[in-house]
Amino acid sequence: MIIMERIEIKTNCCQPQEVRQQESNKQDNKSLPIAVIGAGPVGLAAAAHLASYEQPFILLESGSQVGENILTWGHVQVFSPWKYNIDKKALKFLKKQDWNVPKQDELPTGKELVDQYLKPLANTPEVKNSLFVNTKVISISRKNTDKMKTANREQQPFVIYAEQDNDLVQFETSAVIDATGTWGNPNPANSNGIWLKEEKDIKNQIFYGIPNIFGEDKDRYLNKRVAVVGSGHSAINSLLELEKLKEEHPATEIIWILRKNSVKEAFGGEELDVLEARGALGRHIHNLVETNTFEVITPFRIQCIIEKEGKIELTGESQGELKTISDIDEMIVNTGNRPDFSNLSELRTSIDTATESVKDLAPLIDPNIHSCGTVRPHGEKELRQPEKDFYIVGAKSYGRAPTFLMVTGYEQVRSIVSYLSGDYEASEKVELELPETGVCSTNLNAANSCC
Repeated sequence: MIIMERIEIKTNCCQPQEVRQQESNKQDNKSLPIAVIGAGPVGLAAAAHLASYEQPFILLESGSQVGENILTWGHVQVFSPWKYNIDKKALKFLKKQDWNVPKQDELPTGKELVDQYLKPLANTPEVKNSLFVNTKVISISRKNTDKMKTANREQQPFVIYAEQDNDLVQFETSAVIDATGTWGNPNPANSNGIWLKEEKDIKNQIFYGIPNIFGEDKDRYLNKRVAVVGSGHSAINSLLELEKLKEEHPATEIIWILRKNSVKEAFGGEELDVLEARGALGRHIHNLVETNTFEVITPFRIQCIIEKEGKIELTGESQGELKTISDIDEMIVNTGNRPDFSNLSELRTSIDTATESVKDLAPLIDPNIHSCGTVRPHGEKELRQPEKDFYIVGAKSYGRAPTFLMVTGYEQVRSIVSYLSGDYEASEKVELELPETGVCSTNLNAANSCC
């Protein structure tokens, strides 16, 4: 038995739990804590809302500290100002600790978001005693009930298996909120979406994410021929940093590879975007394209990536023909991320087959249908899973779809926690005000369109 001074809800995998647990047919699950998985912005917001309802909870984070995934892009400035990044309940608890409120219109970097917001929130009395770091969830199930069994299923508590300090531990909970996100589980450069051995073999020459080009990664790209693959905000950030490097070191060569039919599709709303910084990204990259600062190759759909004499060679389809791009020193791949459902295999979930988002969200966010980047208000009802009291929230609820904003996740968990706490009126009153992107194309009729 692993003894803890905090909430005693943890055991090793073989011993029965002695605290807050009786035989399952006598147990009242409501006495068990609610589990939140992932201590990023949305997971911590969920914790704050649970604390506001005085609900017992545990917050499980696989990293060594809160917001660890964010720190992998800590040098990058987000395009949403502080006023969109702070949850209202979290703000309430932070103010009780004489927290220094950031200027609402300033744009934080990822590191500033962690240091100035997430860490102080994790240290509030309402959160810190329920936070478990270095706790990687490997599987979730119902107690004594596999995926096939229906009888008495909803009356059984959830059992969460996790690795913690080289031990396998388990938690029993009444509900689970999965806020693990998608960052760190990137899509491959291959346009078919398949991870091929050849791409894996040259992983030391490929960076998946946004490298710190003016920090620890500078020598990696200095005076090199670099290909950036992708068309979203991450790709644009990478290109803008490389362009600055090229100004100082003209021998640096940049290639932008996109799958889109026209590069203009990557510019976004520009001056029409309500988020000024997001629009500025589009304007800046538009100007660099117009002035031929770097080579743009689009549409180019990568089919094969190989190493050839220490260089990367890409073969892909463009305008119906096979073409090859050779002599690449380094690649930066920004083709998005995908959710990891491997630890949910014993739960009954409803996931859209295309976007891998929560199924009821798919018509609202599917980029095949519209590209406005906003979504109508949604909460507990839309996020329900067939597995009662299990929810997927935050970026993971969007699956592979892009343009998720933190404020969307905050409203999701507010509604869900209200529902789990019996405050059904608050749960159903969902309000979400998102800044317009200035881009809106849709294949839906006007009644269903985000436009």
